Amino acid sequence: MKIGLIKEIKVHEYRVGLTPDCVSAYVNAGHTVFVEKDAGVGAGFENSEYEKVGAIIEENKQKIFDDSEMIVKVKEPLPEEYDFFHEGQILYTYLHIAADKPQAQMLLEKKVKAVAYETITSSEGGLPCLTPMSEIAGRLATQEGAKYLEKPFGGRGVLLGGVPGVKRGNVVIIGGGIVGLNACKMAVGLGANVTVLDISASRLAFYDDLFGSKVTTLFSNRTNIVKAISEADLVIGAVLIPGATAPKLISKDDLKLMKKNSVIVDVAIDQGGCFETSKATYHDNPTYVVNDVVHYCVANMPGAVSLTSTLALTATTLRHGLAIANKGLEKALADDKHLLNGLNTYDGKLTNEAVAKSLDIPYEPVTF
Repeated sequence: MKIGLIKEIKVHEYRVGLTPDCVSAYVNAGHTVFVEKDAGVGAGFENSEYEKVGAIIEENKQKIFDDSEMIVKVKEPLPEEYDFFHEGQILYTYLHIAADKPQAQMLLEKKVKAVAYETITSSEGGLPCLTPMSEIAGRLATQEGAKYLEKPFGGRGVLLGGVPGVKRGNVVIIGGGIVGLNACKMAVGLGANVTVLDISASRLAFYDDLFGSKVTTLFSNRTNIVKAISEADLVIGAVLIPGATAPKLISKDDLKLMKKNSVIVDVAIDQGGCFETSKATYHDNPTYVVNDVVHYCVANMPGAVSLTSTLALTATTLRHGLAIANKGLEKALADDKHLLNGLNTYDGKLTNEAVAKSLDIPYEPVTF
């Protein structure tokens, strides 16, 4: 198979879809890999490293798309990339189309065969290609939240861990999944007072067993959310419904209950955000203020730690990518129901039920 590795163009996105080691695996399996010039530089990989393992370096992005049967990326295609795709092409990347109807329509109109990292499942019931980025985003959520609580960045001037004789900061985490767990680890490590809210009793029991008295666990309902955010210095939105848009759990009016210059970090922004006032931002201008609350809503948080993120991501995506290349997409999907769950669009059909429901587009399952 002919595979194209594209340089990301999203603002301050430095990750890359394949490392030189990944390219070597494809080449050794008999495939041809075209690498856009400087695609890996932001993550610390030079063109020469790709060339040494057999990649073909190409400056012309259109030529890569024209010559490639499968395009490998990290982030969803942006509008300026839409015209590059051709009918029947395989796209293997994070899509998050539940919150991006124009992208969904493009993929359907061009009959792109799009496999989304974030909806590939595992036999354990997890999302293996989303997990490493969720781990990183969760840890960054606390790290960035702590930074923007500093007065020069618009925050309250609160040190989360406090000092002897001074109260610690209060961190509220809504959602106890992978993002929430990693945010919690960081917040506990900093010495903050941490409250975690989730709808699952078993998940809350897990937090109690893991963290003991270091963390307060609450059922996620309207009453508990409102009370918790009113006492918080930092609120982290870590809600995920696989493939679907995130529920809006905090309204604009709710922000009036929060402390002036407190901070919220919405890690669910890729799926539309879990706060009513959330809108996607970028690393070069990551925050804005609504009702005296600082909002951090960067939609590609792991891009800030591009080397760590690229290594973590490609360690999980390579196996499925090789299966697609070695067997062909249809055979790979037929052999692996978990990879089939990653298929979002095929031959003009929207094939993921949760995504279809979010976009109000007919769901059309396919079988192989």
